[in-house]
Amino acid sequence: MKKVFVVLVVAALMLSMAACGQQQTAAPQTAAPATAAPATAAPATPAPAGKPYIAIISKGFQHKFWQTVKAGSDDAAAKLNVDITFEGPPSESDIQIQVDMVNAALAKNPAALCLAALDTKSLNEQLQACVDKGIPVIGFDSGVPNPPAGSIKSTASTNNEAAGAVAADEMFKVIKDAVSAATTAKPVKVAVVSQDATSASITGRTTGFVNEMLKKCEEVQPGKVAVTGHTSWAKASSSGETAVEITVTIAASTSVPDCQAACQAVLQTNPLGVFCTNSGTVDGMLAATSDGSDLDRATGKYKNLPVIGFDSGSSLLNAIKKKWFYGAITQDPYMIGYDAVDLAVKVLNGEKVPEIVDTGCHFYNDQNMNDPDIAKLLYE
Repeated sequence: MKKVFVVLVVAALMLSMAACGQQQTAAPQTAAPATAAPATAAPATPAPAGKPYIAIISKGFQHKFWQTVKAGSDDAAAKLNVDITFEGPPSESDIQIQVDMVNAALAKNPAALCLAALDTKSLNEQLQACVDKGIPVIGFDSGVPNPPAGSIKSTASTNNEAAGAVAADEMFKVIKDAVSAATTAKPVKVAVVSQDATSASITGRTTGFVNEMLKKCEEVQPGKVAVTGHTSWAKASSSGETAVEITVTIAASTSVPDCQAACQAVLQTNPLGVFCTNSGTVDGMLAATSDGSDLDRATGKYKNLPVIGFDSGSSLLNAIKKKWFYGAITQDPYMIGYDAVDLAVKVLNGEKVPEIVDTGCHFYNDQNMNDPDIAKLLYE
């Protein structure tokens, strides 16, 4: 009996081990389909590494203008199926930081580079490297004037000289009578305040304003109009006598305190009108006028002074709503970002693109700032 019992036990153990062996070898067969599933889904979403990579270097990052430019870039990248990075220095006076950002971007060997240069001369070496490596560059906002041959394929930007001219035209409507009444014994001043004399967008707006205002004033004061304040724009009156002085003031830096100091200096000259060429000088003017209340049309210290700003932002919009600022010029920052990426993709696809794509500008004030076509371009 013991032998029979042992035989039965051994037989049972062998059957049990055989069953376990079947389960162990069967398990991978049932698990295999689960690991194979992602392989069938992968082609629906191409790997990011397969997309063209476009590096975007702006003049700044934190300001809402640049955030709106980034939004346009992001939307274009999603629509056109490309990867982008969007970077900018802490402030628009950080030229070397921008140079370092461009160097870092080029080290990644991008398919294309979109660039808004803070200084038109500081990046020539990097732009020549782009030519040598076959990396097309798209300028945006101010772009890159006088670059190495063949480096800039196109630029998406506001025509800044045209924008400055619009500001001059609008201001002259208000000050024409005072300009006409000026004499060499009692001359008058018209002021433009800029945060720098190196950025192409700022210098373009300054040039556009100065040239158009000079033209308008010469119509009523022929030969008696001079441009002063900065050697880049200085021009003596053709008669040697001056009844109207168009003065250009450049802030010591892009910081609000320096822009405020520049505006305070201008206000002390009792100008007929002031054009602030960008958000930095707008903030400086607001700081110099008790957040704008000194420009109040009824009670302000400078109640008769028309000030025209540039771009938007909550403080400027508030000043225009209250009629403290006469108005402002708005760009289309969203389209600047969108068109920059769109142009880069077109160049990469071998398409012919125009040298400059004008993204447009408009004058707005308390009368039209809520119109749909204007309101969509303004941001708090």
